[in-house]
Amino acid sequence: MSNKQATIDKILERRVSAILRTNDTHLAADAMRAVVNAGFRMIEFTLTIPDAFDRIADFAKDDSLIVGAGTVLTTDDARRAVDAGAKFLVSPITDADVIAEANRLNVVSIPGTVTPTEMVTAHRMGADFLKFFPAQGDVANYVRSILGPLPHLRIFPTSGATVDNFLGILDAGAAGVGFVGSLFEPRFMAERDFTALENRAGRIQSALKDWRSA
Repeated sequence: MSNKQATIDKILERRVSAILRTNDTHLAADAMRAVVNAGFRMIEFTLTIPDAFDRIADFAKDDSLIVGAGTVLTTDDARRAVDAGAKFLVSPITDADVIAEANRLNVVSIPGTVTPTEMVTAHRMGADFLKFFPAQGDVANYVRSILGPLPHLRIFPTSGATVDNFLGILDAGAAGVGFVGSLFEPRFMAERDFTALENRAGRIQSALKDWRSA
């Protein structure tokens, strides 16, 4: 089994990702550690974070984690992220060169898409998952509508997911969901309230566990 396939399998198993964007590299480390402590095992540092490659490298040392890079816009970004230990590359856009580079590097690509045409185009380019971004309105209904005629797509919404609605998105057929501000709430981040972050992450993991066993 390739490393890439192993990552795909783990993503499909874990289903939820913690996605962090901040302009403070130390805060990034502490905040991500809080949600990891609560059970998140798929995490993403956006490359807009200062020293993001160092944060990726630090967390990639933990074999229990799948660590990815977000806001990957160039092939150079892709290579540097993978060199640091990233196993998946996420972009807010669909870029054919970045998707091709991810495949060359044998890591998972998750480009940003909105419309069915964008999703199918990215899939045909070789994308492994399709980031639904920016997600608006009823995310679950949108995912369900697309998967009706296009059930082979692996859609991964990374905005619009909250503690209260993410299970509905999974029920609609999403391959997984990513939590950004609904997990790393700006107030918690500003106050460095890592206990609150850990509690929020714990609620998500607890709900996911109950959903799996239902």
